[in-house]
Amino acid sequence: MSDYPLPYTSDDLSGRVAIVTGASSGLGARFARVLAAKGAKVALCARRLDRLEALAAEIKAAGGEAIAVQMDATDAASLIAAVDAAEAAFGTVDILINNAGMPDAQRAHKMSIALVDQVLGVNLRGPWILACEVAKRLIEAKKPGRIVNISSVAHLRYDGNGAALYAVTKTAIARMTEALAVEWAPFNINVNAIAPGMFVSEMTDGMFERMGGNPAEHLPRRRVPVPEQMDSTLLYLVAPASECVTGATIRIDDGQSSVVRARQ
Repeated sequence: MSDYPLPYTSDDLSGRVAIVTGASSGLGARFARVLAAKGAKVALCARRLDRLEALAAEIKAAGGEAIAVQMDATDAASLIAAVDAAEAAFGTVDILINNAGMPDAQRAHKMSIALVDQVLGVNLRGPWILACEVAKRLIEAKKPGRIVNISSVAHLRYDGNGAALYAVTKTAIARMTEALAVEWAPFNINVNAIAPGMFVSEMTDGMFERMGGNPAEHLPRRRVPVPEQMDSTLLYLVAPASECVTGATIRIDDGQSSVVRARQ
């Protein structure tokens, strides 16, 4: 007989310590609220300190624990310092949500070298450095952990609308997830990814504007999902119930990637 309850669906995060990057708005802010509501102590990391402090105050008012940590996703020292800050406040970080990212919104041949470096830095180099820093400390502490990288359906489909480098970095994130899952499996560190489609967020506001408004009429379910509809997947990947899941990339796109768009 198994010692696990039936059904084994625990999502209790009491005693866990999480870092959420890109937590100043959009999906990152929602991820932080969800983790805190389930008992995790959360370090909120991003550039906009005022927004982080407001979110930390909101989480505390709701009975959770959170700190605001200003972080530059392109600066390795800043990334490592963010892990230091989380550890000093709450203890060893055992949940990392690698959410910080940026779109390029330009044709590949029109991108400046500075923008290329920035997109690669925020979307790929930063998540790699953070994942390795968190894993290193977990291995030294002999503790298990969960890392969730935020990829995109752009990893699976690109229609040539001016975000080629973004798509490349999100494919790299998916492959990074698979490779690091293998590397750290012996240490009980699970590495998974979520590949969201178009969700309502600060990042997609500009996309809607370029497309002439909210494009829900062109989508299979005639809607653009909201961040709340990702809660259950996030919790599944960081909670005890998914202890055997590692190296997976879960697509959450409300059927969007099945749409065939006519080329202009």
